[in-house]
Amino acid sequence: MRPEATVLFVCVHNAGRSQMAAAWMEHLSGGRVRVLSGGSRPAAQVNPVAVAAMAEVGLDLSARTPQAWTEAGFREADVVVTMGCGDACPSYPGKRYEDWEVADPAGRTLEEVRAVRDDIERRVRGLLEEMGL
Repeated sequence: MRPEATVLFVCVHNAGRSQMAAAWMEHLSGGRVRVLSGGSRPAAQVNPVAVAAMAEVGLDLSARTPQAWTEAGFREADVVVTMGCGDACPSYPGKRYEDWEVADPAGRTLEEVRAVRDDIERRVRGLLEEMGL
């Protein structure tokens, strides 16, 4: 199946929120969306508590590595979802932008990150619905 759209998820460290959102989008879109993610200041590894929370719902983040966002990713994306990257993220005309106010999982307990995970899942489902996918 050829993807119908490209979605870019961006946060500061690309170690929690954007990684979880990317995994949810990949899973829930069933291949209909090309998913990109990146950070303005990538961390060395994905947050282990985020990995654990996603593993509880059958989504494996253990092999993922935080990446820097790229200009190409912004240009290719139909939808750009920012999560706390502020002014560090560029803006390109003609793109759909959403800024999700999602708690940063850094330094939070597994119970707190479960709530972040569930919030992101709800938002991804809503975005897919809005996109008609």
